[in-house]
Amino acid sequence: METPVKYMCILVFVVSMTIAGFNGVDGTSNYYGPCGKHDIEKEAEKLAPCTYAAKYFRAPVSERCCTIMEKKLNNPSCLCAILQSRTVYNAGVRPEVAVTIPKRCNIAVRPVGHKCGGTFCMIFIAAVFIILLLTYNAG
Repeated sequence: METPVKYMCILVFVVSMTIAGFNGVDGTSNYYGPCGKHDIEKEAEKLAPCTYAAKYFRAPVSERCCTIMEKKLNNPSCLCAILQSRTVYNAGVRPEVAVTIPKRCNIAVRPVGHKCGGTFCMIFIAAVFIILLLTYNAG
């Protein structure tokens, strides 16, 4: 009885990892990324006027930064990718501060509840794996 449970755990884990792997893959040749055909690092460089305001909560936000940010908010997924880019990291930007810029600019239309990153899928896989391990060890 122990062996079938072991193989079932391995099978469920492999299937979960396969689903997670294909979850972010678009099989079409028209897919370029969250910023379309634009390079994420170059898009991050366009936000240079926002760098100081993205490091410090109390720093004033320039009008130029607000104008750029308003345009970038049309594509929240691209903005998330920019926030996670190497350029932004190297500039010393603090994402928890950067996400406050739209509000500090008094931009009326902001994406509410948009989450950056795909942590749900990884948490789900980890939970399934832990449950399977507990089931296997209990039996």
